[in-house]
Amino acid sequence: MALSPFSKQQLIPQEEKLEIARHKSELFIGIPKETSFQERRICLTPDAVSSLVSHGHRVLIEAGAGESASYSDKEYSDAGAEITQDPKKVFGCPMILKVEPLTTAEIEMVNINTVIISAIQLKTRKKEYFEKLAKKKITALAFEFIKDDDGSYPAVKSLSEIAGTASILIAAELMINNEHGKGLLFGNITGVAPTEVVIIGAGTVGEFAAKTAIGLGASVKVFDNSITKLRRLQNTLNQPIFTSTIQPKSLLKALRRCDVAIGAIRGQNRTPIIVTETMVEHMKKGAVIVDVSIDTGGCFESSEITTHEKPTFIKNNVIHYCVPNIPSRYSKTASLSISNILTPYLIQIAEDGGIESAIRCNRGLKNGIYFYHGILTNKSIGDWFDMPNSDINLIVF
Repeated sequence: MALSPFSKQQLIPQEEKLEIARHKSELFIGIPKETSFQERRICLTPDAVSSLVSHGHRVLIEAGAGESASYSDKEYSDAGAEITQDPKKVFGCPMILKVEPLTTAEIEMVNINTVIISAIQLKTRKKEYFEKLAKKKITALAFEFIKDDDGSYPAVKSLSEIAGTASILIAAELMINNEHGKGLLFGNITGVAPTEVVIIGAGTVGEFAAKTAIGLGASVKVFDNSITKLRRLQNTLNQPIFTSTIQPKSLLKALRRCDVAIGAIRGQNRTPIIVTETMVEHMKKGAVIVDVSIDTGGCFESSEITTHEKPTFIKNNVIHYCVPNIPSRYSKTASLSISNILTPYLIQIAEDGGIESAIRCNRGLKNGIYFYHGILTNKSIGDWFDMPNSDINLIVF
């Protein structure tokens, strides 16, 4: 029996269907002016904008957004950015870059299905914030959650480096203050005993505080309950320094003698109190405390949140500096740091064909997603605010 033409066609070997190559997408990025108290940073520098524009992308910046970081509108305009006085136009962009999380009023200006890349600062968020993101079907990425290939968090690490270095420089300024300080030079001058520094915490902040203090000639003692962190610090510094687990008697002895104490320890939720007020009472008159961990509660019992405008207070004859968000004090350096981290990711997102394709290809970037088209994908946030959440790996694979 003869085969019909349709049957013959079925017997012909068919071409294999291969995955279609990803098409590069063009990004349209909006950068609004930061409105949060004391926030002076911006996500992209003019050089980063120039790089993105040369790759065929558009960047819309609210006028004056870079002024606090010493970048003028003209510099951004010369780099190829579009400048607008209207914040609604900026928040109407398909992708928004912001250092601080959006306010609830700003979320109202955002379009449905917008991609938002910013910090999240979970401890300062309210449930309403996440409910509004869900309503707008937002895809939100927290840059402090982005992971590198080695499992580290590049944004957190970079800003911790700034905070650690800055803590020593701030202490050096406060020590020479004629009104409250001791008039001491932070250094190792011939014939003069070196400045003594106690650092509580051997993470990135502690490491860079130690490097800076040693570089200035100080005698440094580091306390942490993790032997692994202390050992790693010793190896990184490549020189022997005093290290110890946190034991009250040993710590009190060190605090009594020190000129500067740096709080650089972290906790899962709230930073534990390591130094009691009684211990602070035994410190030298005019000694300096810089509590870097104040943004999560502080590790000195005597610490109270201060501002960049009024950064210090005196308690028990000890100068306390307890400003959260220390990197904002060095806004240009911090902006450069954030920009250097974000720019390669933005270019990669475009090369992969958009955020959806990019998070399929990059696990570290996927780790930064906490909202995907209005679905909460971060279990910690879900548990914290008692909200339903889904594993991002079950949605995007």
